[in-house]
Amino acid sequence: MTKRIQYTVYGEVQGVNFRSFTQSKASSYGLTGWVKNVAGGKVEGEAQGDEEGIQKLLKVLDSGPSAATVTKVETSDIDLKEGESSYTTE
Repeated sequence: MTKRIQYTVYGEVQGVNFRSFTQSKASSYGLTGWVKNVAGGKVEGEAQGDEEGIQKLLKVLDSGPSAATVTKVETSDIDLKEGESSYTTE
């Protein structure tokens, strides 16, 4: 079953290649969506795909790339989005 989530990652997650790390992992799991830096030093994004791919992404978001320090990841289910073909960095 396809699902879509929205997520926000807190901690030392900007300036440590978190977005490119997330894009690479999400793409390798067959997910579509986006990731971007936001005010307050956070990273947020959306991911869409099968449950297994979403769970794999959530697991790696919890640690991030080696230079990151993740303190919290918040997620919520949201409506599916039609027409996406890749996972992008904004």
